[in-house]
Amino acid sequence: MRLYRLDEVDEALELLPMAARRALDRAGKKVSLQEWKRHGLDVRQRLTQLGSDARVDVPAVLRVLEQCQALTTALEAPPEPSADAVPAEVEVAFGPEQPIPAATWSALSALDRYVLCKVAAKRRVERIAQAYEEVIGQSALSNHLEPHGGVRMVNVAEKPVTRRVAVAESWVTLSEQALTRLVQNDGPKGDVLSVARIAAIQAAKKTPDLIPLCHAIALTKVSVQFDIDTAKRALRIEVTTHANDRTGVEMEAMTAASVAALTVYDMLKGVDRGIVLGPIQLTHKHGGRTGDYARSEQEQA
Repeated sequence: MRLYRLDEVDEALELLPMAARRALDRAGKKVSLQEWKRHGLDVRQRLTQLGSDARVDVPAVLRVLEQCQALTTALEAPPEPSADAVPAEVEVAFGPEQPIPAATWSALSALDRYVLCKVAAKRRVERIAQAYEEVIGQSALSNHLEPHGGVRMVNVAEKPVTRRVAVAESWVTLSEQALTRLVQNDGPKGDVLSVARIAAIQAAKKTPDLIPLCHAIALTKVSVQFDIDTAKRALRIEVTTHANDRTGVEMEAMTAASVAALTVYDMLKGVDRGIVLGPIQLTHKHGGRTGDYARSEQEQA
């Protein structure tokens, strides 16, 4: 169920959100605000969800209206805005200062295009600016692309603070001699794994300085585990990152795992310059809007 800030509608749905308007429009129906409020939240949620879908299920909309005996006014169902080109009225309303490139327009959701057309028709300057920031600024093309070009950091201010956990792993494949020096802890530069652990923790904390557009996250814990597979002559490095924040800690975990592997190479390159790093991959993730993720055994193989 998609709600827009420009609607000034919360999850109680006391007002008619854009998604519900789209559902009703596609069904050729109109309801008054009073009639909208007369029905239960379950009805309002259902209509809003139907209007949020990529394609509005018109028969389902009509069934909802019929079942709740809604008082409606018939109207001619307007066509859905085409993804092929920005409508002229939208280009005129938003003007040259708020451009909508064709690629951005086509990448938007059907509901986003509907919203822009609705806002353009009213020609209210403040609402147009708000719609541009909310819809184009969060376009499906890329959350990191500005409409004018270039890049930007995603605004996460509206996201709730939740518990975030990520687990990443990196592999280091060594020669027999380098593996022996690692196990015996007598490398040319000293204790390989202790230094690699410190490097991983430091890297996790420094991720926003290393990876462009990453947010600074208040990490609550970084743990590093090493497993040696003598049969494969390989070292597996697993890093787990924790935070209570508005965005995830996947990049912190992967950066830490990467730097730990590089540190192993640096500590043992005097023994073997043919050490191979990789793969480096995310194995688990918990929390946030997209929920949990676990890399399958087939993917890890």
